[in-house]
Amino acid sequence: MEFRRLCEYYEMLEGTTKRLEMREILVRLLREVSPEEAEKITFLSLGRLYPPYVGIELGMAERLAMRSIRMVTGASESEIEKAMAKLGDLGLVAEQLLSRKKSQTLLFQEPLTVNQVYATLERIARQTGEGAMEDKVRLLTGLLGKAEPKEAKYIVRLITGKMRLGVADMSFIDAAAAYLGDPDLYKEEIERAYNITSNIGLVMRLVKEGGIEAVRSVRIKVGVPVRPMLAERLTSAAEILQKLGGRGLAEYKYDGERMQIHKLDDEIVIFSRRQENITHQFPDVVQRCKTNLKAKEAIVECEAVAVDPDTGSMLPFQELMHRRRKYDIEKAIEMYPVGLFFFDAIYVDGEDLTGRPLLERRKVLEQIVVPDENIGLTVAKMVEDPEDLDLFMRKAVEDGCEGVIVKDVSPKSVYRAGARGWLWIKYKRSYVSKLVDTLDLVVIGAFHGKGKRSGWFGTFLMAAYDKATDTFKSVCKVGTGFKEEDLQRLTEMVKERAVPRKPARVDSVMEPDVWVEPEIVLEIVGDEITLSPIHTCAYGVIEKNSGLAVRFPRFTGRYRTDKRPEDATTVDEIVEMYRSQLKVIAVEEGEGGAP
Repeated sequence: MEFRRLCEYYEMLEGTTKRLEMREILVRLLREVSPEEAEKITFLSLGRLYPPYVGIELGMAERLAMRSIRMVTGASESEIEKAMAKLGDLGLVAEQLLSRKKSQTLLFQEPLTVNQVYATLERIARQTGEGAMEDKVRLLTGLLGKAEPKEAKYIVRLITGKMRLGVADMSFIDAAAAYLGDPDLYKEEIERAYNITSNIGLVMRLVKEGGIEAVRSVRIKVGVPVRPMLAERLTSAAEILQKLGGRGLAEYKYDGERMQIHKLDDEIVIFSRRQENITHQFPDVVQRCKTNLKAKEAIVECEAVAVDPDTGSMLPFQELMHRRRKYDIEKAIEMYPVGLFFFDAIYVDGEDLTGRPLLERRKVLEQIVVPDENIGLTVAKMVEDPEDLDLFMRKAVEDGCEGVIVKDVSPKSVYRAGARGWLWIKYKRSYVSKLVDTLDLVVIGAFHGKGKRSGWFGTFLMAAYDKATDTFKSVCKVGTGFKEEDLQRLTEMVKERAVPRKPARVDSVMEPDVWVEPEIVLEIVGDEITLSPIHTCAYGVIEKNSGLAVRFPRFTGRYRTDKRPEDATTVDEIVEMYRSQLKVIAVEEGEGGAP
């Protein structure tokens, strides 16, 4: 496929915010490409070259891209900066400046192909070491020199991480199912293949190569992360046990980092919940797993918790983030040792365990994990009585945990990779009539600061994730809880992700000063969940002309870099929180039940 043809599709995607139109555009694109191109185009459209676990980023600083634009167009640095100030998009700057220079010369040029563009971007991404920046500029300059103005726009956006067409992994899954002829029939199988490979490009190539049969042939593989199973949330022990049929396994919910550990003989690979390879940050964990995981092949999950080296007590999540460093790792190991608490087994010695019930998987885990003072299984207890569950939850909090996860133990308690559902239910603490628990919300917009905050963004429009529509729905504005360094950091983060119009995956009536691609996840706490006529979270679910909002929200200081936007608090969870509040208020006011 010629790259300019792909750019035509990109312009069509940019021209609509309607999800069904986007799906149809992607279906038409799929029909035109080869299997190999389908894989590459999928990644390019998402602004990357590989799945996250490969760990090679495409991003190139705007200043370096400006040098390439200057070399190709002959424009001065001041001209480029002036155009950038006016247009706010370096891709548009490249298109505009190249349009002035290129006219007749394009008639005699061989058109760029998707494969050529991908190969050059791949070379740019892989440049490391001394002289790497100059090599990146040289390669980009050569590519832009062969590009039409429209192609240059998207090449520059790709290379600077500003692609943002409004499509996400789920957009391609929907399109693949429609391409195969029946979105409802095939979507679940395609999504499962994606969830056990964490590789949307591979899935799209398989769809083109062999249709649904090729997708069904996908198997779990050690070394390739499985997208983690997620939990729903409820606020009373009685509700949780009722949801689980009267019985469940309650496990401590540790305030740490979720790890998926892969073992093949003596090789250990550690993935974060976002499928990032974090092995190099935890050499101590690698050594322990070599000796304490008694399996030749394994994919197991644990929570890594920072431990006070003097007292042995567990430390908050923020302390563990000191381990997220590239240098002085040995010093970090000494200052911030970790304990590992295993809670699930996904694959062991050739057997995919995801289809087996929870208690069978935990039994396998008990057989392969050799406990010591730093390693063990999660503290767990079978519960059938709400009072018993409440006591266990309070004990978990006393022991330094956030609360508990209560899990289904019936025959249907399989491991649902990548899915959030009622097989696992978070139970942190009582809400009483106030919102005490934290929410992980996504920045979708920002408002300019005033007074002491002048020059920064001072308030942020936050959203919850709606899995049913794959959109982010506004739920509050937050402007408190931020230190000066937070505002500086968030201003930079917002500027990097700012877009000229509302992103396609954002559902908001409220208009911020600046729209932001939904990528930044912050931990927020508030007083309660209230009805709101202006926020779109759960709009029409509780009352016809109202959504739900967080009242008096404030930033806790915690950046949820361990979570993808799609892992944020969901609309459904917020609905459950609101309904739980009503039940508590009704009891307090003597009504004896929920409205």
